[in-house]
Formats: sequence, C-alpha cells, structure tokens
Amino acid sequence: MHDTTTMLIELGAVVLGLGLVGRLAGRLGLSPIPLYLLAGLAFGHGGLLPLSTSEGFIEVGAEIGVILLLLMLGLEYSPTELVDSLRTQYPSGVVDIVLNATPGAVVGLLLGWGPVGALALAGVTYISSSGVIAKVLTDLNRLGNRETPVVLGILVIEDLAMAVYLPVLSTVLAGVGLANGSVTLAIALATAGAALFLALRHGRLISRAVSSDNPEMLLLVVLGLTLLVAGVAQQLQVSAAVGAFLVGIALSGEVAHTSRRLLTPLRDLFAAVFFVFFGLSTDPGAIPPVLLPALALALVTAGTKIVTGWYAARRAGIGPKGRWRAGGALVARGEFSIVIAGLASATEPRIAPIATAYVLILVILGPFATRWTEPVARRLLERRASGPRSSDVVGEVRPAESGA
Repeated sequence: MHDTTTMLIELGAVVLGLGLVGRLAGRLGLSPIPLYLLAGLAFGHGGLLPLSTSEGFIEVGAEIGVILLLLMLGLEYSPTELVDSLRTQYPSGVVDIVLNATPGAVVGLLLGWGPVGALALAGVTYISSSGVIAKVLTDLNRLGNRETPVVLGILVIEDLAMAVYLPVLSTVLAGVGLANGSVTLAIALATAGAALFLALRHGRLISRAVSSDNPEMLLLVVLGLTLLVAGVAQQLQVSAAVGAFLVGIALSGEVAHTSRRLLTPLRDLFAAVFFVFFGLSTDPGAIPPVLLPALALALVTAGTKIVTGWYAARRAGIGPKGRWRAGGALVARGEFSIVIAGLASATEPRIAPIATAYVLILVILGPFATRWTEPVARRLLERRASGPRSSDVVGEVRPAESGA
C-alpha cells in the first residue's frame, strides 16, 4: 500500500510538472520536448529529486508513447503513398547510411574501440528518432507538408534497416559468426515483409474488421491491435515502432480519421512520458567528461542529416524551402540510438556515456533544427545573393573617373 501511494504521488507530480512545462513552452513558442528531457534529468538517477517507485511504470509508458507516435504517423498516409515513397527514396536511404553511419564508425576507430565499437557507434549516429521527429512535425503542423512524405520515407527505411542491423550487431557483440545468427535475421526480414504485404494488400479488410460506430469500441480495438502487433514484431526481432507504423497505414478512410481523433490525447500523454523516461535513464554526472567529443560528433552528424534530407527532397522535386525543412527534421536522434548503446555497453563500456551525451544534445537540438534550419538557410542565401559583387568594390574603374 505504501509503495502504491508513493507511486501515485510521484506520477501525479510528474504529470502535473509536464503540464506546467508544456504550457511554458507554448508561451515561449517552443516545442516542449527539450523541457521534458530536462525534467527527466532532474528526476533521474543523480538528479535533484530521483524517482524510485514509479520508474518501472514510466518505462512501460515510454514504450507505449513511441508506439502511439508511430501509429499516428502511419494513420496519416495510405499504403500507396508509402510504396511510392519507398520506391523513390531508396537511393536517399543509401546516401543516409553513408553520410551518417560513417562519422560514428570513424570516431569509434579513432577512440580505439575496434570494429565492434565502431559498428555500434555507427548505428548510434545513423538512426534518427522516429518518436521525436513525429512529435515535432505534429507540434509544428507539418504533417500535411509536401516534404513530410520524404522525411517519412527516410524514417521507414531507417526503421526497417534496424530489423537487419540489430540482429547483426547482437551476433557480433556475442562473438559468434554471422552464420549462427542467420536464422534470427531471416525471421526478422520475413516478419517485416509479411506485415508490409498484409498492410498493403489487405488494408481495406483490416479497416472493415476493426470499424465500429461506437467510439469506445473502436478505440479499444485499434489500441489493442496496435500493441499486439508491436509486441509480436518486437518478439520477432522487428522494431515495435515498425509494427505500429504498419498498423497505421493498414487503416484507412473513416476508421483512420476517427482513430486519429480518439488517440490524439493518449499520444500526447504517453509521448511526454517517453521523453521524461529518456531523461530519467541518463546520469547527469556522466555527461561532462565526454561533452566535447559528443558535441563535435553531434554537430557533424546534424550537418550530414540536413544534407541527407535536402538531397532526398531535391530528388522528390520539392522546392528549396521544403528541402531545408526536410533536412532539419531529420536531425534528432533518440530511442534507437539508446537501444544500440545499451546493447554495446557490456562489450564496450566507454560507448554509453558518449552515446548518452550525443543523443541528449541532438534530441534537444532536433526540434530547434526542425523549426529554424529553413529560415536560417533562406536568410543566408538571400544575404549572399544581395551582397556586393567583387567587380563593384575591387578593381572597377568608373567612366566618370577614367580620365583623372
């Protein structure tokens, strides 16, 4: 009974605090995500007021938050739009891997971590945070923008790449040959492919099966189906986020519209819990010693993500403003990077502090990059275009002065 009472008090304080900092962020015209993360740091281990009883509950809530974020993102798009996006964004996915995994691998080798540490840090720097990006795009009302399907295509390719990368990384960390992990890898690929096939070919049947005129029943069925598919996907070595996203794209028409309306408050609540948990899992005392290398790596890979988004949007025929918006939207790293660092920390303990600092920097920088990359780039280009030409200030002889 005492533990239950303490948990209720802690949860009440956390939720109330999130509401207050969210209102503060709204008045300042900012996304609340960085403030949620700082609140998590304050309540985590080594923080000002550590939580003890409610941390397990918050961890489960964080998992649900990521699942709901990706479900809602999937509800915004039809299966046809997804296939077209994947078909057109495949070259951009290759560019994404090269530009963003390479800096992590190089730094891992320079730090003397060897191939295993380099492989792990490459994954940390490669994968963007689907949860953070989905939340920021929602906060900025950009889900209907022309560049958003481009961003979505990159995120889906990254999430699907994790279905291959995570089993390979686990096998390498265990010190066994890739052949011994081939069964797990094959299951992961087959599961992702089967789920995508069902979503694309039988989405209307799924929508018809879950449809209901009763909002309560529709909410329970859609939420239950999403959690079930996400859990099964996770069990089969496929990202739970991918499973939730595929459920979202399988639903269409009035079912999708009503589900978005019913699930929006739940998504907002559990998404806030996710960002708090991220802060809770970070020890503030471990950040200062690795802050400078993590900051340098963060700045480099923020730039490479912007280039990735700009290139992908350009290939899709998006205008200059949309290209910069797409690039800025991809900057944030988050949940997958932490998962990768957690897997690798047993073999290479030095990766945990730098990965934590790196992700914390970019998960805070990401919302600002999403909002400000396009305006800053536009102003710089306008200033450059309107600046004086060299012939106007150097070496020019004006006609009125030529006879002097």
